[in-house]
Amino acid sequence: MVRPAAPRRGRSALVMVLASAVTTLGAIPPFLLGAQAVRIREDLGLGLGAFGVGVSVFFATAAVATLSTSGVVDRWGRGRLLLAAGTLVAGGGVAMTVLVSGWWSLLLVMVALGLGNAASQATANLLMARTLPPGRRGLGFGVKQSAVPLAIMLGGLAVPTTGAVWGWRSTFLITAALGLVVVGGALVLLVRERRHRARRGSAGAVSLPELLESPPTLPLVLAALAITFASAAANFVGAFAASWGFEVGLTPSQTGILMALGSGGSIAVRIFSGWRADHRHGANLPVVAAQMGVGALACAGLAMAEPWAVWAFGLLAFSIGWSWPGLLLYAVARLGRDNPAQASGAVQAGAFAGGALGPALLGGLSQAVGFPVTWAVAAACFATAGLLVLLARRRFTADLLTRPPREPFRYARTKVTPPREA
Repeated sequence: MVRPAAPRRGRSALVMVLASAVTTLGAIPPFLLGAQAVRIREDLGLGLGAFGVGVSVFFATAAVATLSTSGVVDRWGRGRLLLAAGTLVAGGGVAMTVLVSGWWSLLLVMVALGLGNAASQATANLLMARTLPPGRRGLGFGVKQSAVPLAIMLGGLAVPTTGAVWGWRSTFLITAALGLVVVGGALVLLVRERRHRARRGSAGAVSLPELLESPPTLPLVLAALAITFASAAANFVGAFAASWGFEVGLTPSQTGILMALGSGGSIAVRIFSGWRADHRHGANLPVVAAQMGVGALACAGLAMAEPWAVWAFGLLAFSIGWSWPGLLLYAVARLGRDNPAQASGAVQAGAFAGGALGPALLGGLSQAVGFPVTWAVAAACFATAGLLVLLARRRFTADLLTRPPREPFRYARTKVTPPREA
């Protein structure tokens, strides 16, 4: 069988940039809300609890949408997924700009934007798994997952720039305009896909059994639970590290610098982890577990009410403790057989669930018993996640031994044996 030529290096870089851009656009709404929380709450008359529920609805909607559609996403194709993502992001941005006037309208718009986030993530994951050659997929997922800390940075930059000049609604008008650009790109892609199918005719058809070799269920569930625990702890760090720093003596400017440096470190480590995965023959999930272990150590260190501890362990929590999403998605998508979007979608749903539950539950706990105890609970969440990842790896390996892939997995030009894949 003749294999299609691998994308050129320039095209691979373009794919990574596009996937990261789409992911950033889908993920940025809650960070725009969080960065402009004071102004938005005053404008809409919202309390802290009601505002937090609005943010949680975004992640909860994305989790439900991802779980309910993960089995069919691979059949939709990149064009239709991209069209759905652009339409939902653009519509949600326009609605946030002109329609939101209170809590209920905010919730409805956050549902639409949560659906847009789910579609954006699915599009990017499918693009990574289907388009990039094997030797660049680890780097691709690392670049793609750097979109979340990038969204945090852009959300913070929106406050003194666009938000200060034209108001908080203008920041969502910009996302709406970018969503329309995505819609235009999706329409072009759909036309190209239709022409490509017409040229291929029925010659490229593949039998149904080959298309439906699904990923194993139990290790996917374990991986999804792992990222739920880890994401809950990591999002708590992102949401409350600045508040804890201010409580122990840091100034608002210092906490802002801490967040910016931590986000930059997270981006760097995520990209490096993906690049390293392309040069390592398997054994990616133990690295994920180790990164989560560092997150547990960092959260335990944050329990010390000292400014130096917030600086040291805060940077460690951001840069290494929250560096695992791309590597975990890469490993799971690769093990997803012919359904990489289904496999990565299950894990992505866990990340959304953790994003919805972590700040709400751990934030409430910190209000009830204080930050030091809550940091210990967050550390336990990270440690639990690391153990679940190692359990998932054992089950993935057992599945590869009992149900070998039709062809060995590849890293660049190298074939490796199944037991080392996870």
